[in-house]
Amino acid sequence: MIFTVVAALGAALCWAVGGMISVEPSRVLGALAFNRLRMSIVTAMLWLMALLTGAWHALRPEMFGALVLSGVVGILLGDTLLFAGLRRVGPRRNAVVFATNAPMTVLLAWLFLGDTLAPVAAGGCLLVTIGVVIAILFGKRRAQIHQWEAVQGPLWQGIAFGLAAALCQALGVLIAKPVMQHGVDPVAASAVRTAVSAVVLTLWFLLPASRRYAGPKLNWRLVGRVALSGAIGMALGMTLLLQALATGEAGLVATLSATSPILVLPVLWAVTRERPAGWAWLGAALAVAGTSCLFIA
Repeated sequence: MIFTVVAALGAALCWAVGGMISVEPSRVLGALAFNRLRMSIVTAMLWLMALLTGAWHALRPEMFGALVLSGVVGILLGDTLLFAGLRRVGPRRNAVVFATNAPMTVLLAWLFLGDTLAPVAAGGCLLVTIGVVIAILFGKRRAQIHQWEAVQGPLWQGIAFGLAAALCQALGVLIAKPVMQHGVDPVAASAVRTAVSAVVLTLWFLLPASRRYAGPKLNWRLVGRVALSGAIGMALGMTLLLQALATGEAGLVATLSATSPILVLPVLWAVTRERPAGWAWLGAALAVAGTSCLFIA
């Protein structure tokens, strides 16, 4: 049990840290260029991991269609929108807004898959919504001046990007769910999904119309930050999550790994030397509490 808890919380911490590492390179490169480079690096990591662990044996040809569609929606669109929101509203607000992917998943499963929406789950959706609103509207103290708290462009745009990313994430999970129920190794499935994103983004950047999204010229510092973001936020975070799932109940692991909006706050405090506002803690706590209700129901 101790190993399960540590691994699941470690995954949440990896996602929180990975998001913060991504702030500077995503703002410098732009969401599309950043996501293309990150997905290419992470794809290489995952394919190597899948080859070393023999994760491909349960993946049949007829499963690729769903995984490809899931990758296009959940990762290609979802991650691009997520980092578009990140560069506009910073890691704290972005993490809380993205937490809405859990209630979105529950609602979509209820609407399209016939899953039952229990009263506790409905209450969880409401808690997440309230937490997001509180964290966005009241989560910044006037004394906070760090660039990560700065809003670039209209606030509503960043929030809209975050909500759209959460919706894409939820849809991607639902599309992949039937495949994953057949015992496919998550590493192999993730390798296929990220590969689709990397290939599509690379092909798109070859078009003349995409030149204005190419971003500045790459340097080793930028590439290193992007690689570190992918290694911690996706490769290591996913590995820890899989380890936790191998030893504990899925509901417990999902609940613990959904604590990123809270874990990002002390990390931000340590990096920026600026204590998050009390409302930010309350909003993040409500979002995580609401997410927990979804798995209790």
